[in-house]
Amino acid sequence: MPTYEYECDKCGHRFEVFQSMTEPPRKRCPKCRGKVRRLVSGGAGIVFKGSGFYATDYRSSAYKEQKRRESGEPAKPKGESKDGGRKKKQDSGS
Repeated sequence: MPTYEYECDKCGHRFEVFQSMTEPPRKRCPKCRGKVRRLVSGGAGIVFKGSGFYATDYRSSAYKEQKRRESGEPAKPKGESKDGGRKKKQDSGS
């Protein structure tokens, strides 16, 4: 459900209301009962963190196995990562 921002024409009070898109807009200020108007707001930004968000990130293991067989790729041993299970050397700073 979206958050709508309102401003009172009488007292200037600004407030936000978390309401359904199908609900009618508010008409009165909660402080002075004056007439309010709904403001156009930019809304909340969406932040994606991580390596990526793709439909294939959440596929089932059965789906991935079927696609692997269809493509002819060899099976990966369990527990092996994309880099072949190799660990990168850490710089000791010496």
